[in-house]
Amino acid sequence: MRVGIGYDVHRLAPDLKLVLGGVEIPSRQGLIGWSDADVLTHAIMDALLGAAALGDIGKHFPPGDPELKGISSLILLEKVVKMLGEKGYKVGNVDAVIVAEQPKLMGHIDKIREKLAVTMKVGIDAVSVKASTSEQLGFAGREEGMVAWAVATIKEENE
Repeated sequence: MRVGIGYDVHRLAPDLKLVLGGVEIPSRQGLIGWSDADVLTHAIMDALLGAAALGDIGKHFPPGDPELKGISSLILLEKVVKMLGEKGYKVGNVDAVIVAEQPKLMGHIDKIREKLAVTMKVGIDAVSVKASTSEQLGFAGREEGMVAWAVATIKEENE
């Protein structure tokens, strides 16, 4: 078994879609990014890539690549899972946290977990997603951006 950690942050702006874990969340602000700016999925991808010592998402999916403009991060996550398979690994489990003041995410967590689990080819019980606030401190507290952290385990495919 191997372990990786991932982190991502994106700025918020009005009139953009907010996508977390592949789920569009109703919100007055969305995240700015080259892809769909799915901060949660990006942190998970970095954790998985790190566990396999494959670098980070910027190495594999560089911002500015015209083929990646507006792409769903779930498509990128599928590619990461494929990369793991090519190295002889599969996802063990993921534990992630999103830090945001708004919108409240509790009612969306199960759908997010389900989408991520299907994409990573694991059971929903292998995907934990939590949401927290920063108690109005820092950039997340001022609703200037969102941050996500993730820890992932991978294991050899024959396990």
